[in-house]
Amino acid sequence: MPHVEALIFASERPLPQMEMAELLGNVLDEPLETERISVCLEAVKEKYDTDYYPFELRETGGGYQFLTKKTYHQTVLQLNGDKYVKKLSASAMETLAIITYKQPITKSDIEYIRGVSSDYSIQKLLEKELIVITGRNEDAVGKPLLYATTKNFMDYLGVNSTDQLPKLKEIANTDVVEPTNGGDAQPEGGSNKRMLVDEQGSLKEE
Repeated sequence: MPHVEALIFASERPLPQMEMAELLGNVLDEPLETERISVCLEAVKEKYDTDYYPFELRETGGGYQFLTKKTYHQTVLQLNGDKYVKKLSASAMETLAIITYKQPITKSDIEYIRGVSSDYSIQKLLEKELIVITGRNEDAVGKPLLYATTKNFMDYLGVNSTDQLPKLKEIANTDVVEPTNGGDAQPEGGSNKRMLVDEQGSLKEE
């Protein structure tokens, strides 16, 4: 258990269970089963769930990480300021949502859904390491780049996988802009008709 605790404490990123087993196997000179790691993780989690500690063990971003408990967020924020706060504009959030539910997706398809140019939003999301280029669409003209979310994105939302996000049918009737051809997309901030998403994920005019 202390070895598992030390690895998680020293890691700058969420540490997957399989990686823990491999690292500890190197130290102990014997292969470790993931079940043994699971038992240790439960023990570490139980330890830090007590009121004595300001941290807790969370499964997030594809692994395990120590995070400050909500009670102490404002205290820690005074020390770090907004250094670690990722601020996203409404357009960037909209672009990120489309990539999340449609990944892997091309820029022209994003612009088709949004109805506006998404160059700036995509660039900002890449800089914040919330999305990544995963390859090219070999079947499309010009073989455009494909975008998808990263493990940092899951860590940012505090989820372990995109399967934990709400399904489209659970957020039906969300306002979105009318789709248009990617090449005809307006600059961000342009005027568009308002559309609604029905329970099947199809667009319809309000």
